[in-house]
Amino acid sequence: MRDWLITRVGAHVDVDAFLAAGRFVTESGAPVLATDPYRPHTFVWFHRELREEPPVPGAVRVVHRDERIVVIDKPPFLSSIPRGKHVRESVVVRMRDELGLPELTPMHRLDRITSGLLIMATERRWRGAYQSMFMHGEVTKTYRAVAALRADLDLPTIVRNHLTKTRGVLQAAVDSAAEPNAESLVELERPLSAAEERALGDGPPRGIYRLTPRTGKTHQLRMHLWGLGIPIVGDPLYPVVQDVAIDDFSTPLQLLASELRFADPVDGSARAFVSDRALPLAAEE
Repeated sequence: MRDWLITRVGAHVDVDAFLAAGRFVTESGAPVLATDPYRPHTFVWFHRELREEPPVPGAVRVVHRDERIVVIDKPPFLSSIPRGKHVRESVVVRMRDELGLPELTPMHRLDRITSGLLIMATERRWRGAYQSMFMHGEVTKTYRAVAALRADLDLPTIVRNHLTKTRGVLQAAVDSAAEPNAESLVELERPLSAAEERALGDGPPRGIYRLTPRTGKTHQLRMHLWGLGIPIVGDPLYPVVQDVAIDDFSTPLQLLASELRFADPVDGSARAFVSDRALPLAAEE
């Protein structure tokens, strides 16, 4: 088992130290010994050391809670799920602890730097029903974003193209030769007021755009606004990848998941939720 563990996880943990401390265990909780014979189809469990994570500012607001779902309003910079460098500082870890719901799980994706509404199932038994409605496009999602105004842009407009995202590559890409797999309705809601412009700082005249994605590809709205020549204010990836420190919470992406509407897949009731955050977003305390 020692040889197998070194092969599988030796690049990530000190296998001998973990074995000596009994930190590798079987499903029954019994410690794995270095001299144990290798057994195929056996699960071995361990917890890796977690780095110190800078606390992400801003509260996770509970918009709605019932037996089946919790709807939260997420601040920017907080990961939805524990992954990579963000484990403790994630919606899942925070809210499972705060609400006493150990099976609480997000039903859809929301980028770490995107703010707004996220639906979570309270227990494993409800996951399938709510995940399926997202998979089948049965949820109306409305976002709002701050971006530059363009007098020559004919709005409203529908953007359709084929987006691809390669693992390990930060930016998504457009494949102009492939059939469209991403579609967004883009509308200008209003220009920013003079006070809102001052709060954002120097820049061209900007406005709030209402975005209705018909599909849910990675970085879809950010790509579609960039493609229109109006990248979202505060975006560290589009049009140019910026080297932003992981604990720099000073410049939130001005993209808000502001509304969710659907027919409940369990009881058929009409559901509608609205974020109480408003654009432009300021850095939270």
